[in-house]
Amino acid sequence: MSQYAHPSVLVDTQWLANHFNDPNVRIIEVDMSPEPYKNAHIPGAVFWNIFTDLLLPDLKINLNAIAFESLMARSGITNDTTVIAYGSYPGTGAWIFWLLKVFGHENVRVINGGYQKWKSEGRPLVTELSTFPATDYYAKAPDVSLRVLHHEVQASIGLCDRVLLDVRTLQEYCGEWFFNQPPNEGERTGHIPGAIHLEHILTLNEDGTFKSFNELKHLYTSKGITADKEVFPYCAIGGRSGYTWFVLKYLLGYPNVRNYDGSWNEWSRLSDVAIESS
Repeated sequence: MSQYAHPSVLVDTQWLANHFNDPNVRIIEVDMSPEPYKNAHIPGAVFWNIFTDLLLPDLKINLNAIAFESLMARSGITNDTTVIAYGSYPGTGAWIFWLLKVFGHENVRVINGGYQKWKSEGRPLVTELSTFPATDYYAKAPDVSLRVLHHEVQASIGLCDRVLLDVRTLQEYCGEWFFNQPPNEGERTGHIPGAIHLEHILTLNEDGTFKSFNELKHLYTSKGITADKEVFPYCAIGGRSGYTWFVLKYLLGYPNVRNYDGSWNEWSRLSDVAIESS
């Protein structure tokens, strides 16, 4: 891990095992359903529901500071707590890293390999609900430098010094799917014109750990996604693109990366923007 631009943002499974009883560490499991958490989770992990805790009814990421403060406080997290997030879906922890950085939380780490590696190593899993005393938490105003809005994305189409990076599945990019299934009536599919496609999961090894610095660098530069350009990743609702922001900025050290967290959920519903499919 020492090759990465900022290796300190990663911890391994042994580090996590050694810090179960550290009162200044809070483990968070993030998922679309509570069932995986109820069946087996890392000891001490608190559950966050993606739909009810992190997203608004229209599936936009909830960037309301008061709501964020409430979520952190009821999870037993203070402004000084080190937060370790993971989920059953690859990349969940890195998305939460982005979200916490938006609100100015300093101490966030990502498990290299996540839940997949933890489970494969036969490490302990429990079913007991984890609860902690509520805290006082104070969020900063959302950091606009970590986000890009749709009007700037639209203005970037065709510019050689900017990359619009679609990190969804090939089916979504080509217009076969809307999110993770065929579109319903009225749902527009495809991709932002000129967007480069590189699925986020290609950054991972089979065991769920991140590929090496050199492998990641080759993966992106081979597609023309180089550090001298400004990169705007997007996906369906901003999670996979938040993950990609983490990989580019913290593992590879790209200086100019912003997450288009509105992503396809927003773009596909705008009446005055172009869409391509292939």
